[in-house]
Amino acid sequence: MTDSTIGTTNEPESSDSLKGFGAVHKAFRKRAGLTQEEYAPLVRYQPSTVASIEQGRRFPPRVFVERAEEVLDAFGALKGAYKHVGRERGLASWFRQWAELEEQAISLHTFENRLVPGLLQTEAYARRLFSERLPLLTDSQIEAMITARLERQSLLVERPNTAFSFIVEEHIFKRRTGGVDVTRQLIDHVLEAMELRNVELQLMPMDRDVHAGLNGPIQLLETTENEWFGYCEGQESGQLVVNPKTISVLHMRYAKLRSQALTPGDSRGLLERMRGAL
Repeated sequence: MTDSTIGTTNEPESSDSLKGFGAVHKAFRKRAGLTQEEYAPLVRYQPSTVASIEQGRRFPPRVFVERAEEVLDAFGALKGAYKHVGRERGLASWFRQWAELEEQAISLHTFENRLVPGLLQTEAYARRLFSERLPLLTDSQIEAMITARLERQSLLVERPNTAFSFIVEEHIFKRRTGGVDVTRQLIDHVLEAMELRNVELQLMPMDRDVHAGLNGPIQLLETTENEWFGYCEGQESGQLVVNPKTISVLHMRYAKLRSQALTPGDSRGLLERMRGAL
């Protein structure tokens, strides 16, 4: 979800593990003598969703796998295949899966210690980041990425029932990426976003010498089926997290971060003071 994932455009549209799961699922569905239209109501999903999963274009929710196992009497084969989904590198493809889940989430938690989260960036801030990307991007690539990023930000307004929680390191704003004017505009934009009832932002103060997020960014979301997913990324890799034990660890760390960061009110006050000092 951050800058380093959106910029990768040369990854395949779907991973081998997703295609593999889709093929196994399709085989069991055909074995049961069911068309996608006949099968979809039995697992309480739309036929289009079933088609996307079987084509390897959509990540199968855990509840879908559990229902499929029961309906298709798959002897645990689907659950076994599901365990391998998400283990391969596939940075851009994994981001597309995360973005799709993000659009349906009822809650989204983000901790960032490198950049302002993409959902809170301004066009000028994003342009500065993309302009300095290595390897260098073409002008058309930069414009396409900026457009995609700004379009995603509509989630904050269009999904008022989704709870968005952001924890961001104070030093990210003090870096003044793009210069004073860009930073001033960025802070104004973040303060405006904080006015939304479904958006909460906390700053991690620089005087907090140790905190629970030192291992890196954390992203968690909850789906309408109350299933949790995580997303982790490095320099040239990204991974969708589905393992419940790993997600439990990320929850533990995020909860601790919330207690260690400034309150939303104090965070607003600090941002306003930084804005006034520019």
